[in-house]
Amino acid sequence: MTGQAVDATRTGGCLCGAVRYALSGPLRDVIACHCRECRRQTGHYLAATAVKRRYFALLRDDGLRWYQSSAIARRGFCAACGSTLFWDAPAYPHLAIAAGSLDDDAGLRLVVHIFVEECGHYYTPGDGARTVRGRDHGLAVPE
Repeated sequence: MTGQAVDATRTGGCLCGAVRYALSGPLRDVIACHCRECRRQTGHYLAATAVKRRYFALLRDDGLRWYQSSAIARRGFCAACGSTLFWDAPAYPHLAIAAGSLDDDAGLRLVVHIFVEECGHYYTPGDGARTVRGRDHGLAVPE
């Protein structure tokens, strides 16, 4: 794993507060996904950490809605304010969480850009993080 796992109870949620969650385990470093779906959902790209499902708890889900965006994954967002929150592939043992939805992102860092072949023509990832074509980023979600 690149970087250091961050293990602490954290909270997060949407802009309006209609969705709140808690995380009690270690988080994966942040991945920036430039795939067409993430770009359309966010308006740019999705920067997401991830946590094992057993460490995730919904505290409030009044606004939570899911959109089945592909054969393997659905995307969670707030129906009230539109905040991007989750990427969920049920076959995976973890849940991806929009890093910007965390109340405190201390200790996390963006370490890899994926699907760089699908970047918008108006930008080039240039923050020094590794770039890969496709999704094979090689990062594990810590136990």
